Amino acid sequence: MARRKKGNPIHGWLVLDKPLEMTSTRAVGILKRLMFAQKVGHAGTLDPLATGILPIAFGEATKTVPFAVDGEKVYRFVVRWGAETKTDDAEGDVTATSDARPTVHDIEALLPQFIGEIMQVPPQFSAIKVDGERAYALARDGEHVELEARPVVIDELRLIDVRDGDTAVFEARCGKGTYVRAIARDMGRALGCRGHVVGLRRTRVGPFSEDAAVDLAEIEDAAEAGEDLSTFLQPVEVALGDILEVNVSAADAADLAQGRSVLIRGRDAPILGGTAYAMSKGQIVALGEIERGALHPTRVFNFG
Repeated sequence: MARRKKGNPIHGWLVLDKPLEMTSTRAVGILKRLMFAQKVGHAGTLDPLATGILPIAFGEATKTVPFAVDGEKVYRFVVRWGAETKTDDAEGDVTATSDARPTVHDIEALLPQFIGEIMQVPPQFSAIKVDGERAYALARDGEHVELEARPVVIDELRLIDVRDGDTAVFEARCGKGTYVRAIARDMGRALGCRGHVVGLRRTRVGPFSEDAAVDLAEIEDAAEAGEDLSTFLQPVEVALGDILEVNVSAADAADLAQGRSVLIRGRDAPILGGTAYAMSKGQIVALGEIERGALHPTRVFNFG
């Protein structure tokens, strides 16, 4: 006899505005409990000292998490000059100091060096795995972790404000795997003044932005009032962004659900191949690859 899954079969995305000093894992746990959901995940960890967009996937939406994680991220962050820390943020012990302070001209002249594909060494306190262990776990145990530089893409890095001689506000638009704390650290080193992040907010993850974000307190209040929490959810396919959408018949949807390829006909017939997802009667059916006019499913969705 099949074991019954605990929780409700809830499907969709919730765009959480993660509060300060909460881990992403704890945020997922709270929402799973509030919505009594069977399956929950998130797209892109946010540090406890960061706030902002944390997309939470419920049920079948977890199958689209990789597409959200691979999407562009936008961060607004505050850098304090004059000190570098062990964690590259305000939580760590100071490891180096400087009395030098950069001018606005100095900062703006440096920014082009951090735009495009660059090599970046992740912070020691990061989730990168070293011999099967998380770097932050090794660092907390007092081990010195040597992480190799790796390529990351920063599409835009702007100076937003200079509050005083000690702090500056930036906005970065970047790809997967970029560490804002490392940007602050490396800018401080390049400017000869050292630096670390003292404020960090993520304002976008792929198609998810602040406009659609919900405060945790709002969800908790709605739960306490007995309201339907599914009203906070967005459709599963919203994470797929610019991926080609094709509409299929009920018969083709049934084939796709069984893992069988189908020909794409009519106005949705694609000229080129590539990744696509199929919709039928307003619901996502499958994700797959189009080749020679046929959609070959790689992921099928079950809302039963």
